[in-house]
Amino acid sequence: MRNLLSLLIVLGFLAPEVAFAQDVFELDIEIDEAELVELPPEKPAWMTVGGPIALGLVLLALLWLNKVTVPFRVSEESLLLYHYPTGVKRGLALAVILYGVAFLFGSLEIVYQLHLNGSAEAYFANMSQGKLIAFTHAHLFGFVTSFLIVGIPFSMQFNHLRYYQWFLPVGLAAAFIDVVSWWGIKYVSANFEYISMLCGILFAGSYLYMLIGLLRVLLFPHVIWFSDKDAEERRAKLEEAQRRRDAV
Repeated sequence: MRNLLSLLIVLGFLAPEVAFAQDVFELDIEIDEAELVELPPEKPAWMTVGGPIALGLVLLALLWLNKVTVPFRVSEESLLLYHYPTGVKRGLALAVILYGVAFLFGSLEIVYQLHLNGSAEAYFANMSQGKLIAFTHAHLFGFVTSFLIVGIPFSMQFNHLRYYQWFLPVGLAAAFIDVVSWWGIKYVSANFEYISMLCGILFAGSYLYMLIGLLRVLLFPHVIWFSDKDAEERRAKLEEAQRRRDAV
């Protein structure tokens, strides 16, 4: 009898908690289905994996088409910057340096945005379509202009070297594919980041090499590299000038 009375007392204390738990359970069941967030279906592998691969193949196709349509030949037109007017050399050197500074700030912006948003995927996801259109427009113009300013005199200065003639087209093609990859990151898959990183390395490396090559020619004309078309002639002139100074 005493045990039965104790059991009834315990059940009396637990009854409110049981009722509350039942109310909560019923509340969860009665949630309006219209308020549920429906996640988009997962994209197939041919888009998330095949898309970046296809874009990488487009880059190779652009370079192959460029090689086939414009085969290499040693051009009769050359540009020996040592012989150009002082104002041209000073202005071109300053323009090359300022474009290098612009690229540096562009790199710092990438680092800042990745730190702010956590990833490139989040950065482009938060970007509106209109802003991405403006972003694409501005960067294509900037990339093309900067590569032409640096690439044309570089290619003409070293017109006799076959592999030097690849720096300008490789940089431009990589810059274009990089911009296209931003749309892939936003609308298809974060895997396009790999293409963006690869293209970033290609166009930054090619631009930096051309920039250093031009500045060496413009600002340090007495530094002679094996790649200089008139290397032997200039060495001979320097040696002759040194002999004259020693004779005096």
